[in-house]
Amino acid sequence: MDARPVYILYYKPYGILSQFSHESGHGSLADFGPFPAGVYPAGRLDADSEGLMLLTNDNRLKQILTEPRFGHPRTYVVQVERTPDEHALLQLRRGVMVEGRRTRPAEVRLLAADPVLPPRPVPVRFRKSVPTAWLELTLREGRNRQVRKMTAKVGYPTLRLVRTRIGALTLEGLQPGDWRMLKDEEIRKLRHRAERVLHDPSAGQRSSS
Repeated sequence: MDARPVYILYYKPYGILSQFSHESGHGSLADFGPFPAGVYPAGRLDADSEGLMLLTNDNRLKQILTEPRFGHPRTYVVQVERTPDEHALLQLRRGVMVEGRRTRPAEVRLLAADPVLPPRPVPVRFRKSVPTAWLELTLREGRNRQVRKMTAKVGYPTLRLVRTRIGALTLEGLQPGDWRMLKDEEIRKLRHRAERVLHDPSAGQRSSS
């Protein structure tokens, strides 16, 4: 790679596209930064989803982080309609059929309290007669709108979705729209794990760091 590797953590706000071009009236990554030339997202979030993204010009790392066979973990907190029962949680953990393919086993837990998050600029719809609950899900694949399709499949539509972790990287210290360069130690750990799963893809299924 000719350019010096660059690694940036970015907290994508609600309503922003995970790309540098504008379309459909949405804001984009170009509205933040300025980011160094040549960096692109390693994985995407929908415009109506929020949270952690990694921007980099390290194409090899992007491949490892986004290809399902490497099993890189991503964690989300998800607000859903009503409170999922144990059967629904078990279905999510074991995998559900989405568009003809079963999702991989996931780590899923019902949160006892609402997570502390910045308010969303467009509030989640509120219905007095319908309670909501928060789940934490860790996935090791990244299919299109996967979390939303999974919770809908088991009968609990997603109202708000925030990615809080990518492997060992977290949103700590960031607010929506903020970004920062990775620290040397974070880069070292990220590269170490990437090299490990590159030579042994099953390692991605055994570790979240």
